[in-house]
Amino acid sequence: MNVNSIVVLKLVLFIYLPWLVNSEGEQNRLLVNMTLVQNASALGAYCLDGSLPAYHLHRGFGAGADNWLLQFEGGGWCNDIKSCLDRSKSNHGSTRYMNKWEVFSGILSNNASFNPDFYNWNRVKIRYCDGASFSGDAKFYNGTSMLYFRGQRIWQAIILDLLPKGLGHAKKAMLSGCSAGGLATFLHCDNFTSFLPKNASVKCLSDAGFFLDERDIALNHTMRSFYEDLITLQGVEPNLNQNCTSTLYYPHLCFFPQYALPYIETPFFILNSAYDVYQFHHILVPPSSDPRRHWDHCKLNVTACDASQLNILQGFRNDMLAALRDFYQNSTRDGMYINSCFTHCQSETQETWFAVGSPRIHNKTIAETVGDWYFSRNISKEIDCAYPCDTTCHHMI
Repeated sequence: MNVNSIVVLKLVLFIYLPWLVNSEGEQNRLLVNMTLVQNASALGAYCLDGSLPAYHLHRGFGAGADNWLLQFEGGGWCNDIKSCLDRSKSNHGSTRYMNKWEVFSGILSNNASFNPDFYNWNRVKIRYCDGASFSGDAKFYNGTSMLYFRGQRIWQAIILDLLPKGLGHAKKAMLSGCSAGGLATFLHCDNFTSFLPKNASVKCLSDAGFFLDERDIALNHTMRSFYEDLITLQGVEPNLNQNCTSTLYYPHLCFFPQYALPYIETPFFILNSAYDVYQFHHILVPPSSDPRRHWDHCKLNVTACDASQLNILQGFRNDMLAALRDFYQNSTRDGMYINSCFTHCQSETQETWFAVGSPRIHNKTIAETVGDWYFSRNISKEIDCAYPCDTTCHHMI
């Protein structure tokens, strides 16, 4: 198994196999069944392979019965026909290949001990099957193969399916997401608010979705080029924030959160690692920028990074904080939690969301900080000191 395969395997195990652990150390897993959106075909809302989109809903109760938390699933993107065809034959491109039961943990948990602020809300996991963070609207057919790039319609179909199930009269609501789902939160936050009652308290949370427009170590705009191809292929640009696209000379840049963020009107919380592992491996040091594989050991074990490599990683952190400076300094309604852990996605995994050994900044867990922000209990803007000062991290590498 090569280095990249090992890294991908670690990401999959860390992100997609969360579990809940009680005080006795036993596993109490909440499994929630899949709901196919039967009316999606009327909107032309299909996964890449033409299958129906889906979500998982666990009903709220008690004081949370009228509150809703929607969580976009993550899972990368596809930006050309080959990668999208491959994806259409997987659980990230078709509901036919997805597990019909999903584990709800972390921010999706129904246990007050593990998720004190949102445990009794209606909690929804939106399955990801379009490859463009729920933002495309196009179709490909070459006489043999058909691909549906219908992420925008999938988003609309799922919202329309949930509105009569109680979302339409929500008192409190939050749109969230992890990784590519965290990016989708930036793209759809204000649209989510537009569907809900005017008197509802609506906010948005992105987990590991603040993907930077950053040059890689070879000074190439690898991620920018990747997104450009994705936007063109999947017909994304008309669905980007129009205030953003009308302002920037290159409208496709509005797919990057740092450019879209100033135009989002709904209160927003950014949860991200300053050393996000996905961005480290795919934006800062993609394989194309390191043909001699000088970074392989550093990618697998941060303690193996030499002084020069650590200096580059610190520069990436500085660039992320610079991109967030206005958000941090000038916004009173928003929140953030930027820690210094080599990780990716921290809200869905119990160990990192809210547990005895969870990561902390100023002795506050992620769950406590998000809760303080949503319910306006306290100022909720936490920035960690630089690596390696944080001893509470759950590093993936």
